[in-house]
Amino acid sequence: MMSGTEPSSPSSARTSKGLMTRRSSKPSLFSDGLVFAGGAGVALLVFWVVSSFFSRVTVVDPSAFPFSVSSSAAFPDLHDRDPPGATFYDDPSVSYTIDRSLTHWDAKRRDWIRLHPAFGGYGRERVLMVTGSQPGPCRNPVGDHLLLRFFKNKVDYCRRHGIELFYNNALLHPVMNTFWAKLPMVRAAMLAHPEADWVWWVDSDAAFTDMDFELPLDRYRDHNLVVHGWPHLVYETRSWVSLNAGVFLIRNCQWSLDFMAVWAAMGPMSPDYYRWGQLQKAEFKDKVFNESDDQSALVYLLLKHKDRWGDKIFLESDYYFEGYWLEIVGRLENMTAKYAAVERQVQGLRRRHAEVANGAYGRLRDGHLSGEDGAVSGPNGWRRPFVTHFTGCQPCSGDHNKMYSGESCWEGMQRALHFADDQVLRDYGFRHADLLSGDVQPLPFDYPSTA
Repeated sequence: MMSGTEPSSPSSARTSKGLMTRRSSKPSLFSDGLVFAGGAGVALLVFWVVSSFFSRVTVVDPSAFPFSVSSSAAFPDLHDRDPPGATFYDDPSVSYTIDRSLTHWDAKRRDWIRLHPAFGGYGRERVLMVTGSQPGPCRNPVGDHLLLRFFKNKVDYCRRHGIELFYNNALLHPVMNTFWAKLPMVRAAMLAHPEADWVWWVDSDAAFTDMDFELPLDRYRDHNLVVHGWPHLVYETRSWVSLNAGVFLIRNCQWSLDFMAVWAAMGPMSPDYYRWGQLQKAEFKDKVFNESDDQSALVYLLLKHKDRWGDKIFLESDYYFEGYWLEIVGRLENMTAKYAAVERQVQGLRRRHAEVANGAYGRLRDGHLSGEDGAVSGPNGWRRPFVTHFTGCQPCSGDHNKMYSGESCWEGMQRALHFADDQVLRDYGFRHADLLSGDVQPLPFDYPSTA
């Protein structure tokens, strides 16, 4: 694997960078915004809202039917049948809320899966992606449009990789808002999806920019939490931007429930919330504000309770688990040109195929890239970054970090989202005219040899 970059100068915005191949180059910047970026994908939700509030609903017992009836009624899905045997769902003491403890979760999950063997992973671990936005509309006039496009990007990635996606725009705890809102969502998702082995939180302002890359889950087999970060910056530099909490992968297990309870106890639902902010600011000399935030809290737990939690937390720096947008977006055209050059040499990569078969072509492309000079991530490479994170841009509120302009954020998001969309549209026979254009054009046969 490859080593990641690290922040050269901390700022009041969260920052992050990573690599997909080993390199020795130094970092350029590491920055992230504090406020949980939100906003509703209104166009996708209107029909559901209207149906929910104004349609009559007939309540039935799912276990009474041999199969479920849905819009695909001609193809009954035996997976949807819920056997009548009691599970943790029948226990009134089990709560979805993050302020209520839950014990013996591993046994409860095993019992549920035993009663629902069709949901077993068949040797492959199941992943549930969770993301979300604030309940109300965005203040930024184009904020809701941007969040809808970021959501589409996640839907595309999940469809291509067989990952379930839960998008939430409700606060699941009345005071756990902004950047703390993710923890109640993840906690509830674990109970709602006992079939999922992992829950993958991805901030609303993060875009997948390598649609072929797959999570290396086997790499994390001995860990329960994966975040983008650097151990020496956590334990030696003791910086609050030594990791980024905007994207994380957490195992659906008792350890994770216990850890999130401790993590959340440093948030607004705690009577000691103000004191936690003071402790964090005193601990991290590069932190310039007094509020207790989820990222500082995570670093604090690693520093103060490494013996309890550290062994199960993987600080990923070998690839762009989430990469800082400012060092990425200016190089996207060069990446496109480099990938096209490789494909001109390999006829198999130019073969048209169904989207559902895309995984095999992604692996074929990866094999050819591994022998190419400069096919690495980072400032000196041209490998596609897995996730490009627009930390500090705040697309919903528009209150971007003052170290760059709103125009640079807008243009950067356009470029990254179109770059990702081109990888998707190729399987449909189209691509954007350029990375700043919403117009698309048909691809010629045997593209890119004829481009």
